Amino acid sequence: MQTRPGLPARGRRRLLVASSVAVLALSACSTPGDAVSGDNTVTVFAAASLQSTFTTLAEDFEAANPGMEVTLSFAGSSDLATQLSAGAPADVFASAATATMDRLVQEGLIDGTPVDFASNTLMIAVPPGNPADVAGFGDLADPSTRVVLCAPQVPCGAAAVQAQQAAGITVNAVSEESSVTDVLGKVRSGEADAGLVYVTDVLAAGDAVEGIDFDESDQAVTTYPVAAMTDGNVEAARDFLDLVTGPEGQRLLSAAGFAAP
Repeated sequence: MQTRPGLPARGRRRLLVASSVAVLALSACSTPGDAVSGDNTVTVFAAASLQSTFTTLAEDFEAANPGMEVTLSFAGSSDLATQLSAGAPADVFASAATATMDRLVQEGLIDGTPVDFASNTLMIAVPPGNPADVAGFGDLADPSTRVVLCAPQVPCGAAAVQAQQAAGITVNAVSEESSVTDVLGKVRSGEADAGLVYVTDVLAAGDAVEGIDFDESDQAVTTYPVAAMTDGNVEAARDFLDLVTGPEGQRLLSAAGFAAP
């Protein structure tokens, strides 16, 4: 059993580290038509911001379906979509960007119509004590403030671009990351004075960071669609989708800070 550092090893959970090495390995040994791992496994590719919630949902799914095993892979939505396009086997894809999901629909990789199941809003994350005295979004344009953003091709980066356009400012980031969890990590470690992440990330981080709301975030709301993959275990995938979009999934998402789509 493989687990990602920092998460408990519960049940038979296997969290796959979504990396360029994994992409090469998967591409070398599989084609888009390959089965994932049989009828007793559901492989879920999900946006990094869903890590905590989907880990709990996977545990609930296994508990309700004895003999089933959920394998989870978390990364930036665009990175996951690239892996899926290259032939990485998966049964479910949960994206933090409608455009990313639409790309896979156009490639014929999605079974049926994706369902929007949650939305998220940007928040400024700062280290405890807010040493750079960031008070609002405009302060991120100060060249003396070390700001970290997601890369523009990543959903949280695209949302950051929208927020800047709404505010009429330009943020010169010292670093652009491939996932929102990487941005949060830079803030937590003190490598950045501020970072744009999601409300859910700030809540999950607890006392490790402080969150600052800003008005322009309303102009950059992120919507999350989820769907079954065409060449995966479609029946089991749809059961997992029912959990995500049903009362229990929506309760967990709401508790984590997600809003309705």
